[in-house]
Amino acid sequence: MKAMVRERYGPADEVLEMRDIPVPEIGSDEVLVRVVGAAVNAGDVAVVEGMPYLVRVAYGLSRPRRPLFGSDIAGVVADVGAGVTRFQVGDEVFGCGRGAFAELVSAPEARLALKPANLSFIEAAAIPVAGLTALQGLRDAAGVETGQSVLINGASGGVGTFAIQVARSLGAEVTAVCSTPNLEMARSLGAHHVIDYTKDDFTDAGARYDVVFDNAASHTLRATRQALVPGGILVPNHGNLHSRWFASLPRMVAALASSPFVPSRTRLHAQSWSADDLTLLGDMAESGDLTPVIDRGHDLADLAAAVSYVKEGHARGKVVIDLQS
Repeated sequence: MKAMVRERYGPADEVLEMRDIPVPEIGSDEVLVRVVGAAVNAGDVAVVEGMPYLVRVAYGLSRPRRPLFGSDIAGVVADVGAGVTRFQVGDEVFGCGRGAFAELVSAPEARLALKPANLSFIEAAAIPVAGLTALQGLRDAAGVETGQSVLINGASGGVGTFAIQVARSLGAEVTAVCSTPNLEMARSLGAHHVIDYTKDDFTDAGARYDVVFDNAASHTLRATRQALVPGGILVPNHGNLHSRWFASLPRMVAALASSPFVPSRTRLHAQSWSADDLTLLGDMAESGDLTPVIDRGHDLADLAAAVSYVKEGHARGKVVIDLQS
């Protein structure tokens, strides 16, 4: 089968190459998925380049331990392990695969859900990491409730576009911060208010929010907290992948260390794989409460261009690879 792999760290256009590799074997609790769509996430840029260096602790110090990378997939079940009970051959699924940018991938049964019937494979592939990050960050870390005010900073990116919709579905009054070309998109996704960061500074506008879901880290922690009501919650969600060494770790540590001494609270969040939450996101999509925003699509041979584009940090929604084109 064909797959896009890398054997060393570096710029995507220098290290990614198409290869024929063996079809992966599956364990008892795993599913073999024929991939139709696979999304590119900011984390994929980090594991391709090996930067910030912190990622190498998990993926290999001097070179990648595994040539395959990526997680977000949507496709058709081609085979199932002996212990699999939730899926059968022919089912259309989405979720997490082991190395998304390949024609066939193995995936744990517990990290998949049935694809929403009203979405294409490309749309469904856009959901997993970004959708789960928004859902779990707002529902679990922030505990968003009906009637609360939520500000989404960095509202036009992959996570931000889902965060607008999730926050609204939780009953919040949503304010989206994005640039001029994305204001109407934010409104169309359900934002009650929009702030154009090229013209106005949300930290200095006088409004205060119960929750700030920060995907951009565009202001200091002190300034960002000024946008919170007393007792309000800051959920920092920015990888800071341009940092050479430690990504967003110093900002996260500073946020936690200073939290006891300020009127607001900080709730850190790491996205986790949950079949129940994937199913919930799928149900939201089928009901019309969740619409993936696709910036652009590429075929597998153009993966390096897709990764480079995501690295620029200006994607409007998600970038998805079409493996059937």
